[in-house]
Amino acid sequence: MLDNYNRSINYLRISVTDRCNLRCSYCMPEEGVTLLSHNEILSFEEIFEFTNIAVLKGINKVRITGGEPLVRKGISNLVKMLSSIDGIKDLSMTTNGILLSEFAEILKESGLHRINISMDTMNPEKFSVITRGGDLDKVKEGIAVAKKAGLNPIKINCVVNNNSSEPDAIAVKEYCKQNDLLVRFIPQMDLKLGHFAIVEGGDGGDCANCNRLRLTANGKIKPCLFNNKEIDIRTYGMENAIIEAIRQKPACGSLNEINHFNNIGG
Repeated sequence: MLDNYNRSINYLRISVTDRCNLRCSYCMPEEGVTLLSHNEILSFEEIFEFTNIAVLKGINKVRITGGEPLVRKGISNLVKMLSSIDGIKDLSMTTNGILLSEFAEILKESGLHRINISMDTMNPEKFSVITRGGDLDKVKEGIAVAKKAGLNPIKINCVVNNNSSEPDAIAVKEYCKQNDLLVRFIPQMDLKLGHFAIVEGGDGGDCANCNRLRLTANGKIKPCLFNNKEIDIRTYGMENAIIEAIRQKPACGSLNEINHFNNIGG
């Protein structure tokens, strides 16, 4: 699929829940946010049907996100459903890693190819503060189990204030080097202010070459992370919604005043 700026759109990010077991300071306020009701959230069958149509239109790369996708009940069943779709060349997931040691093996058996794990510091106390209660040892345990299960390559997502020369980023880079992990440094973003930059070690934030659509947990296609535009797949119909999202995809991001990271998947 080509958009109006001749970019080939082949990457779909699917938020399967707006719920999370952490409260990271840059993602949501400490008191949390108003959550979707369960009947608003797409069923696995709806996600599967939509993804099938998207693949027929040219999507070949799919990432499962949240919130935290591992808190969605039966998530391995969705992975199995999506992995059965001919045409998906890359099926991955982004997780905070807290529950990964419990799920890594079944995710691999269900057909997940690889995984991205959020980790912004190697200091356990600072990690707990940033995530408002997260346990860094749980994340490390999850990484070890994921490696053993064969969810490779494992990529670490490290949010930085500015760049990878910061002390926490340097420590994360060294940990990744020692443990044969890839690392991406993501400048801290602000949807409402339109603050974003190109990801170091990745391709996020590069508007000129953006190849992504995003499906929110309640069935809205977002042509762009930093934009208010969204198309409801239940109202428009799935195929029509994809066509409309491609038509409305902007040349560059601006502001997103209606979403939070917990319900759009970053």
